[in-house]
Amino acid sequence: MSPSSSAPQLSLFDKAARPAEELPPGLSFQPDVLTPAEEANALAHLAQLPLQPFQFHGWQGNRRTLSFGWGYDYGSERKVKAPDIPDFLLPLRARAAAFADLDPRGLEMAHVIHYPVGAGIGWHRDKAAFGQVVGLSLLSPCTIRLRKKTGEGKWQRYSFPTEPRAGYLFSGRARSEWEHSVAPLEVERYSVTFRTLAR
Repeated sequence: MSPSSSAPQLSLFDKAARPAEELPPGLSFQPDVLTPAEEANALAHLAQLPLQPFQFHGWQGNRRTLSFGWGYDYGSERKVKAPDIPDFLLPLRARAAAFADLDPRGLEMAHVIHYPVGAGIGWHRDKAAFGQVVGLSLLSPCTIRLRKKTGEGKWQRYSFPTEPRAGYLFSGRARSEWEHSVAPLEVERYSVTFRTLAR
């Protein structure tokens, strides 16, 4: 009998079974950061926001976004002041900060994304103007993928699921060395991402 047939088969996303060293350093994720009631209240407010199609150097994405506190101007490649974070997002910011062990006041940017069916995000790192990144997943699940180049044409890869109400944190090397993406979704989804400013 081969070792592969005798060894137990572990789920790709079984966090408890995966050795801690497999996680990119600085990545954390946790289910149920929000309660169902908190998620429902947030979604009711998010549906009323004047979200706009994502714009990038003349290209328009099919996801819709809106930033508070700070935004990012891709033309000038710098952060820009945005409207204050609305009151309904402050409890979510407190939850995100508690999960990430951060002072909520340090999460100075809130970025709302609505993903209609077929929307996703290509491979990228968040802009260097911002520091730690704490996301909350709402309405439906998705898989967040990470990759880091290890040689010519070679990549180290990692993926993790984000169920509704889950939180995830990119800090340290997971933030600075790894790219991440979201494949086009088959169901509608929202996310709220909070960021510190780079110091």
